[in-house]
Amino acid sequence: MRLLLAEDDAQLGKTLMKGLREEAYAVDIVGDGDSAVYHASINEYDAIILDVMMPRRDGFSVCRELRRNGTRTPVLLLTARDTIADKITGLDAGGDDYLTKPFEFAELLARLRALLRRRVNDLRASEVQIGSLRLNLASHAVDRAGRKILLTTKEFALLAFLARNEGRVVSRSEICSHVWDDNHDPYSNAIEVYINRLRRKVDAVSDAPLIHTRRGAGYMLAELKRNQPT
Repeated sequence: MRLLLAEDDAQLGKTLMKGLREEAYAVDIVGDGDSAVYHASINEYDAIILDVMMPRRDGFSVCRELRRNGTRTPVLLLTARDTIADKITGLDAGGDDYLTKPFEFAELLARLRALLRRRVNDLRASEVQIGSLRLNLASHAVDRAGRKILLTTKEFALLAFLARNEGRVVSRSEICSHVWDDNHDPYSNAIEVYINRLRRKVDAVSDAPLIHTRRGAGYMLAELKRNQPT
């Protein structure tokens, strides 16, 4: 999942970015409202985290602009302003949730997971099961047929994205947009490398492959019936 983080406090922004990346999110970070609007207009994000008090344009203004432009991406507002009036202003501006500073990082993660579940109309618990494969989206635990599978942060991010799109072929550009950030070279073979790594770890423990390639189209995670085309 790819996030846009708009936070003018450089130290806090760096800390949040580091923590989010460790939780398998791809993160682009900006420090002012104008940059937030620009990045949201040229990239596809799964969620946006907006600090309210930013230079050039505050978070409320950014949120209004995004909604006017037709952006439906979930927005989590961060602010030290905790009055009811401020919360109402933020929600009326188009924000989906509101988190008051200071906050615990664990709460930020929980609110993000809730927003992302709502976006895909998935109100299930954090565990996803596809055939004998189980993923816990909160703890990042993965096992297949009871056998624990150890994944790197990026491997888990890719597998989780495929799992959220179970049964649907996702293109290389979709994977690039949602699993990698602005630093990714779209012409590199990184996606193919990570798909092969996942195959070795996820499919090697079973005779029934779950990761499938649609040549020229992309990749799909699904439990296919025998004789069903791959």
